[in-house]
Amino acid sequence: MSALNYNINDMPDGGGDFEPIPAGNYTVTITEAEVKDTKAGTGQYIKLRLDVMGPTHQGRVLFSNINHRNPNPKAEEIGKAQLGSIMRAINIIDLTDTDQLVGGNMEVKVTVKDDPTYGKGNEVKAYKAISGSAAPMATNAAPSADNASKPPWAK
Repeated sequence: MSALNYNINDMPDGGGDFEPIPAGNYTVTITEAEVKDTKAGTGQYIKLRLDVMGPTHQGRVLFSNINHRNPNPKAEEIGKAQLGSIMRAINIIDLTDTDQLVGGNMEVKVTVKDDPTYGKGNEVKAYKAISGSAAPMATNAAPSADNASKPPWAK
């Protein structure tokens, strides 16, 4: 056991804002990405934590779940489309690990939904590259005949 000496009257209010951010487009950074099992145990999803960088509401956090494996083919197809949008937005050609997503910056379209169980909250509806970002380049292309015979430092 460790002794503590705190009084509630001396403690700052660290409450936090649980109100959803307004619908709109926001620049975010992916700060966490992990594969989780669905509650039913019949599939998996990629859980993303997205930290808002701007243009407003910096420091707020959004979450997005992307279907990875699902017994419903339509749900899995939607998840693949969403993941493809994210990969294009953050310039990933071959995704082999969720760690590759972490640190990616992109723009997201956020809406406000009214869930009967949890009340009002945000939902990420679309993902795209930040304006002016370069499109992903193929990294597994065969080297040109011109470069194939040169040592790596001369290419």
